Amino acid sequence: MTEKEILGWLEQVQHPGKEDKDIVSLGMVDAVHADDGKISVTLAFPKRPDPLKNYLVGAARAALYRNAPGGTDIEVNTVVKDPKPARKTVMDLDLSQINNVSHIIGIASGKGGVGKSTVAVNLAIALSRLGYRVGLADADVYGPSVPIMTGTEGAVPDALQDEEGKELILPIEKYGVKWMSIGYFSQPGQALIWRGPMACNALKQMILQVQWGVLDFLLIDMPPGTGDIHISLVGDIPMEGAVIVTTPQPVALADVEKGVNMFRNPSVNRPIFGLVENMAWFTPEEHPDERYFIFGRDGGAQMASRFDIPLLGQIPLVQGIREGGDAGEPVALGTRPDGVAFLELAGKLSDAVNR
Repeated sequence: MTEKEILGWLEQVQHPGKEDKDIVSLGMVDAVHADDGKISVTLAFPKRPDPLKNYLVGAARAALYRNAPGGTDIEVNTVVKDPKPARKTVMDLDLSQINNVSHIIGIASGKGGVGKSTVAVNLAIALSRLGYRVGLADADVYGPSVPIMTGTEGAVPDALQDEEGKELILPIEKYGVKWMSIGYFSQPGQALIWRGPMACNALKQMILQVQWGVLDFLLIDMPPGTGDIHISLVGDIPMEGAVIVTTPQPVALADVEKGVNMFRNPSVNRPIFGLVENMAWFTPEEHPDERYFIFGRDGGAQMASRFDIPLLGQIPLVQGIREGGDAGEPVALGTRPDGVAFLELAGKLSDAVNR
């Protein structure tokens, strides 16, 4: 057990009276020691009594018992002193690896199952086909799908040290795009059982410690929903704005409203470049001129109009899109109508961002 691991466990302990900040970021962890099957932690409390002192000591002890190997001797002590300044880490401060990225765009959805990652991967390839330098960071930590969709499953990114001795990760390059995913660092089928702070820190590291080089676009495939990871990413990564993906049916559109409201919340305040209506209609491969609106018609267009955001594109439900994703050969590589739809989407996003 290392001090870094133990601090990661203690980051799970939130202080209810401090806007739910964790005790590590508040500087309340004064000392950490671990050796011979024993963990000793000292928490610092100011001279003015903290009514939540006993609760925080118990919560810290519980977090250590949850994460430490069985049989570990746990000791949590307290000391009266002003908490030391919050720990600063490289990933909190060092934005140098994204200084040469022109546009950082989040690809978001209010709910899962709408094809957000499919849109993100094909959009990245389409932007590359238009001549842009593109990278994509797969921030869907609990369901990373980029390795499968790009045929890079099993790839292991190389690491290097820069001139200052900081360790950097080299992205995987394929189809003219630089890819990075938490899926490259876990075994197939492995469940990442992480609480919010641990997941947020891992994702920030995965974005900020990658040698992206010069990029026109860095797309971030965000997890579905509006939780801790979204707030952390938007707060710590200089994300320029977002694209929201939905399907036409009312259930999905109700969640779009939540996503729109999150980005427009004053504490987030990021522009929404547009809405993408995925699975807008079904077109059989053998009858490319036919359209069947099995999930409803123009639901995305109506939602875009309601919230006064552009409708960037309507992507049909075509068997080839699913087959291409499963085979690691995205349809945006081709010239069929489904591939052309993503090229048109990329062009509209580029125009919206440049405006």
